[in-house]
Amino acid sequence: MTHYSTTLPVMEQFYTLQGEGFHQGRAAYFIRLGGCDVGCVWCDVKDSWDMAAHPLKTVDAIVAEAVKTPGRLAVITGGEPLMHQLSPLTTALKAAGFSTHIETSGAHPLSGDWDWICLSPKKFKAPLPGILPLAHELKIVVYNQSDFAWAAKYAAQVNTTCRLYLQPEWDKAATILPAIIDYIKANPQWILSLQTHKHINVP
Repeated sequence: MTHYSTTLPVMEQFYTLQGEGFHQGRAAYFIRLGGCDVGCVWCDVKDSWDMAAHPLKTVDAIVAEAVKTPGRLAVITGGEPLMHQLSPLTTALKAAGFSTHIETSGAHPLSGDWDWICLSPKKFKAPLPGILPLAHELKIVVYNQSDFAWAAKYAAQVNTTCRLYLQPEWDKAATILPAIIDYIKANPQWILSLQTHKHINVP
């Protein structure tokens, strides 16, 4: 058995349901890595930004926790997970039978072997062009009206099979949701994504 001594700063690991996007409702094991230089003003996990604030764990230790759960869908998130070299982690997860998913802004070079790439580009630090054709899912967080033009800009750059999602920013949902509904009705290639984990009160 191959052992991976590579370490990563882990903010938290938990087993829950995927709350957003195409795989919403599925059992998923989340690995949230520390470190982010994108700096979204509305980020709901600002505690993840400081890489040094989170303990370093070996890939072996991370996967050892993951395999204790019956699910075999692993979601790597952050922070911005692509600030780290993720190939050792995805190799170990796949060896343990996991499907590997990532949630990223795309602002750093892609590493790792992924079954599903959820790209959520941010205005604060634009994605690198190389990740756009690789995304399986484009998720745009809608904070204000200008985000619809932002969404259209990136929808034109992803591949034709990429799923397109608009997701209201949680604190603005009540005011922005009607505009999202109208936009999707006028642009039916888009799908509504809601943060269902917040509605059902799971991590």
